[in-house]
Amino acid sequence: MPQISLYIDEDTLAKIEKAAKKEHISISKWVGRNIKESLEHQYPQGYFDLFGSIKDQSLVAERQADYKGDGKREEL
Repeated sequence: MPQISLYIDEDTLAKIEKAAKKEHISISKWVGRNIKESLEHQYPQGYFDLFGSIKDQSLVAERQADYKGDGKREEL
């Protein structure tokens, strides 16, 4: 398995050590898992460019009903 070296400040290292200890895993596993998760949970390239690109009336939000004519509810 490939290895990498990281240069981080002492405060960040202390937080990583605490998080890994809390989860009962090695620092290496904790860092590797978190790097992997951060790379997997990304939107595809161009995803946000799609916003507003569909002109379809079925995607328009409905008007909220006016409840002024409703009957009075029973007090609890």
